[in-house]
Amino acid sequence: MLLKTGKEVGKMERELALEIVRVTELAALASAPWMGRGDKNSADEAATLAMRAMFDSVSIRGTVVIGEGEMDEAPMLYIGEEVGNAEGPEVDVAVDPLEGTEIVAKGLNNALSVIAVAGKGNLLHAPDMYMEKLAVGPALVGKVSIEDPVEVTLEKASAALNKNISDLTVMILDRTRHESTIKTLRKVGVRIKFLSDGDVAGAMAPAFPEAGIDLYVGSGGAPEGVLAAAALSCLGGEIQGRLMPANADEFQRCLQMGIDNPYKVLTMQDMIGTEDVIFAATGVTPGEILGGVRYLADDRAETDSIVMRAKTKTIRYIRSVHFLPNKEVLHKVRKLQATPEPSDRIQSPAKIVEQAEFSQSSVNQSVLT
Repeated sequence: MLLKTGKEVGKMERELALEIVRVTELAALASAPWMGRGDKNSADEAATLAMRAMFDSVSIRGTVVIGEGEMDEAPMLYIGEEVGNAEGPEVDVAVDPLEGTEIVAKGLNNALSVIAVAGKGNLLHAPDMYMEKLAVGPALVGKVSIEDPVEVTLEKASAALNKNISDLTVMILDRTRHESTIKTLRKVGVRIKFLSDGDVAGAMAPAFPEAGIDLYVGSGGAPEGVLAAAALSCLGGEIQGRLMPANADEFQRCLQMGIDNPYKVLTMQDMIGTEDVIFAATGVTPGEILGGVRYLADDRAETDSIVMRAKTKTIRYIRSVHFLPNKEVLHKVRKLQATPEPSDRIQSPAKIVEQAEFSQSSVNQSVLT
């Protein structure tokens, strides 16, 4: 379990939820200045730097199980990295500092900063490869199966929701790999809403009635699938997944990460093995679920966030106004990024050392901001 039971524990979990959403807020604020500037690497780097620094003020003993990559690929928030201030519960941490790097670079919708936290050993260590996905809201939980052809899935959804098939709305990533599925969706006659990017937001959408999405289908990143499962466990929805190893190396990678049968259907229980889950997200650009970062007068910016707990199914929407001159973390991120060739900076060994020093020195200033 994430924490023991009892009223005091509930209070601690609520406090932890608010600590975590502060981390996503700063990551969103750090990446938002890169919106539309065509540099996805710098946008991602800014979010990662800010998130890593803010984690040092969070009362957990966390281990990153889904992050920016392996230790030799990512200088910060790599798989296996320890985060938090070494106080509080032992937890697994899944992060995507900037979900939708291309979205921000192109100034499009649905970019998020995302964190999920669960009791240690309860988040699937998903390899970095494609996963076939089927995500639904509460009304379709247990009513559809990823093993069915998409036509059958739509017939079952139509019956369960008491809607004509033509009144269903399906969301899917706009990718060439989905051409066959899109052709089928059009033939059947459902409405289709395309996503340019933003796999986590897309999979979450069916659980929000105001989004107007009945199902999310198609393939996307496996790590994003686990993050979506964490969110849907809080929302009462469901995601089913199936890994899609493209070659022998990816198949072997699944085995190394403890997945004995890479082709089996992954249920919510496979991806999230507990109700002790906290999920937080802050919008970077506007989307179906959250607004993006909005810049106001007098050096202020507004953020829209959501933070949820699976155990209680509590959903909190948080709108915050930040006085930017007081955000020491943001100043240090800008300073670190003020060097030539932004696309190469994040792999520089000297920069990695500077980032680590930045993370430690920023924590004291960030605690109260």
